Amino acid sequence: MNSLHSSSGARLAFDDRGTGLPIVFLHPTPLDHVYWRPLIERVPGVRAIVPDLRGHGASELGVNLPIGGFSLVPDAPVLTMKQLAEDTLELLDHLSIQQAVFTGCSIGGYVMLELWRQAPERMRGLAFICSKPQPDTEPGSQKRVANIAQARAGGFNKMFDGMVQALTGATARDLQPTIVSELRNRMNITQDALIAVQAGLGARLDSLPTVATINVPVLAIAGGEDTTVTPIEMDAFQAAPGGCSYHVLPNAGHFAAYEQPEKIAEIMIGWLAKFRQ
Repeated sequence: MNSLHSSSGARLAFDDRGTGLPIVFLHPTPLDHVYWRPLIERVPGVRAIVPDLRGHGASELGVNLPIGGFSLVPDAPVLTMKQLAEDTLELLDHLSIQQAVFTGCSIGGYVMLELWRQAPERMRGLAFICSKPQPDTEPGSQKRVANIAQARAGGFNKMFDGMVQALTGATARDLQPTIVSELRNRMNITQDALIAVQAGLGARLDSLPTVATINVPVLAIAGGEDTTVTPIEMDAFQAAPGGCSYHVLPNAGHFAAYEQPEKIAEIMIGWLAKFRQ
């Protein structure tokens, strides 16, 4: 990372490189900003603003996170989507950027939905890659509880080993065996951050009503091998009144932008053309 800014008492790291259309890239958890590098290298003519989300990579988690927002683990600190959205707006202000296109994967997309609720005037377009507007299901919520318990027991490294296998698509694991170790090496958050992130994900809002208010262009790219965010769930973005370009990559998993950067770059370049007119 080449720069730092401050938000709510935490020092947060970000990359800002290139010239052209400003695009903010929000990575999935528990990875860091490097997740986006293979895609950004293939999308020309953009100014790529790529933060490490709070608690990830080189960004601090900060102190005094709220307690009690995740009812299933009421004593857990909660890193809310609201806080992550406020961090992103602070970054835009730090860089004197009034408007940008936003791209998010997984938690990155959840932050974008909160950004739309807070500051839609700052968003020219929203690209969701393997992210969804629905809240956790009951099994999903119970998985958050189990993850928090495992992290508190000191088992988060083992958890990451399982996550990278489960979230990387089967095709990528077969055809690009090094991709698993590459992604595992970018899982760089502390025990405290992992707990707070899991609680925040479990406490996030149902954003289906938010989708119905998005009046700027939307891009939605789903992975056919993604068992965490399914194509059926991502189909809900087609209800956005600003229009939605919807794509399914049959052989991609949850980390689709890292697994198939060439294909996603091709789709994004076509979609971004509307912002250059």
